[in-house]
Amino acid sequence: MNNLSLSGIIPPLPTPFDDNQDFAPARLQENIRRLSDFKLAGFLVLGSNGELAHLADREIPAVYEAAREAISGPRLMLAGVGAQSTRRTIANARAAAAAGADAVLVLNPSYYKGQMSREALRAHYHAVAEAATVPVILYNMPAATGLDMDAETVVAIAGHENIIGIKDSGGNVVKLGEIRRNTPPDFQILAGSAGFLLPALSVGAVGGILALANIAPQQCLDLFHHFQAGDLPAARDMQIRLIPVNTAVTAKWGVPGLKAALDLLGLYGGPPRAPLLPAGPDIRRQLSELMEIHLQKTGRNES
Repeated sequence: MNNLSLSGIIPPLPTPFDDNQDFAPARLQENIRRLSDFKLAGFLVLGSNGELAHLADREIPAVYEAAREAISGPRLMLAGVGAQSTRRTIANARAAAAAGADAVLVLNPSYYKGQMSREALRAHYHAVAEAATVPVILYNMPAATGLDMDAETVVAIAGHENIIGIKDSGGNVVKLGEIRRNTPPDFQILAGSAGFLLPALSVGAVGGILALANIAPQQCLDLFHHFQAGDLPAARDMQIRLIPVNTAVTAKWGVPGLKAALDLLGLYGGPPRAPLLPAGPDIRRQLSELMEIHLQKTGRNES
C-alpha cells in the first residue's frame, strides 16, 4: 500500500448542490471531466471544501460513487472520511474503498478537543488504518477543527504501515520540516493550501491538495513543475501571484467563495449547504476582479 504516489496537484472538489440543497451528482461529474483536461494527479472528494460535515450518512456513499464514475485514467481518487467517532470514520473509510477510492483522508476528531491527547489521536488513527483496506492520509486542518496536531503527534501516528502521508493546512513550514526529518522516507507530505505550496515543497512536500486548483489548475501545476525543474525564480513568481486569489477562496470567503469562483469560470459551483450563506453580488464582483487581475496574468486555465 505504501507504493501509492501522492505526488502532484490535487483539487479538493466542492460538493455541488441544487437549488433545494440536494446533492447534484451530474454536476460533480461534469466538473471532474472538465478539470480532467489538466494534468492533475487526482481529485479529493468530501474534504473540507466538499462539505463532508454537512452530509447525512446516507448521502456520503453516493458522492464517492459518483466521483469514481467520472475519474478516469491514472488519476487518483482520494476520499474524505473523517468523523467525530472512530467507528463512524471506519464506516466511511469502508464505503469509500467499496466505491473505488485509492486512499482515504482522515480529518482528526475535534469535538472533544480537550481529550484529544497524542495517545488518543494515535489510537484513533491506528484503529482506522487497521480497518481500512486502502491507504490512510492524515489531515490536519486547525482552522476548521481548532486542534493543530504538532510534529511529535504526527510522527507518533506515522509509524503505522498503512498511513502513507499527511495533508497539512496549518501552514507552519517549520513543523512540516520537522515531520519530514522524523518520518520514514516514504511518508508523503502534501501542502493543504496554495498559499504556502512553494515553501512546503522546499522542505520536502511531494505536492498539494489545493482549493485553488479547482479554479486555477494550470497555474498550480506550473508552480509545481517550475519547482521540480529547479526554476525557483519562476516558481516564486507564480507563488506570489497566486496568494491573493487563494486567500479569497480559503481564509476570506471559504466554500461559498470557491463555489462562486467556479460559477464565474463556467463550471458549476452552486449554493453551499446551510448554514453557510452563498456569496452575494459584492463578493462575486470582488472575486471576478481578483481573478481577472491575478490569474489572467498567468494565462488562466490554459490546458
